[in-house]
Amino acid sequence: MGRFASTASLYEHLRPPYPREFFRTVTRKLGLTKDSSLIDLGTGPGLLALGFGPYVGRVVGVDPEPAMLDAARRAAASAGQALTLIEGKAETLADDIGSFDVVTIGRALHWMDREPTLARLDRLVARDGAIAICASFSATDGSNAWLDGYNEIRRRSSPAILWEEAGRGTRTHRDLPTFFRGSAFAPTELIAVETRHAVSVQDLTQRVLTYSSSSPEALGDNVEAALRDVENHLASFHRDGAITETIVSTAQIVTR
Repeated sequence: MGRFASTASLYEHLRPPYPREFFRTVTRKLGLTKDSSLIDLGTGPGLLALGFGPYVGRVVGVDPEPAMLDAARRAAASAGQALTLIEGKAETLADDIGSFDVVTIGRALHWMDREPTLARLDRLVARDGAIAICASFSATDGSNAWLDGYNEIRRRSSPAILWEEAGRGTRTHRDLPTFFRGSAFAPTELIAVETRHAVSVQDLTQRVLTYSSSSPEALGDNVEAALRDVENHLASFHRDGAITETIVSTAQIVTR
């Protein structure tokens, strides 16, 4: 079973969303058109692939987890979008896959092996193409008053799991200047879009289970206790069963 097999059914609907304005903004910045091609590495349930889909001509998603690809396939069918899906890792893609105008990577770069990934990116990115390292996370500037306690419960519930994600936003995407140092690529512009949305206490509680460090597999017998603690914590922050969440969606553009 893959690392995210136990989170696939929840991931698509419960992780902090990428808003439409994010996709429009990145599309304008990169000059993408219906003649453009995009490949999304570590596509998961296809959040980035399907979000950019209406703005480009060809979209390919790659992921090693079959359950995630099944979720992406269902989402594409529901949206009526064409999406080519490949089971595998970015590092081991076949040479004949060709090049793309933009390579997107969401919450996945920290799982990739640096040297083979850089070698593959050198072939995947078209001559005038770009890489977009994307993230969407709860703002950590104090606007989400519930967040620190929420993350502390996750940390406490799964002490044996390497703490990689909670409350750190772009931390999940490595130190990008270091990652790309010595390669043909370098980070350039950072695009950030801030939005707010209402999320139910139930969904925010269940979101705990979508992270690898607090997935059902990682929590084991602590699942029910962790969910109960999170729900109790959120009780003082909601109004009519919903909490207003400030989301920051970012795309770090990387070019040759």
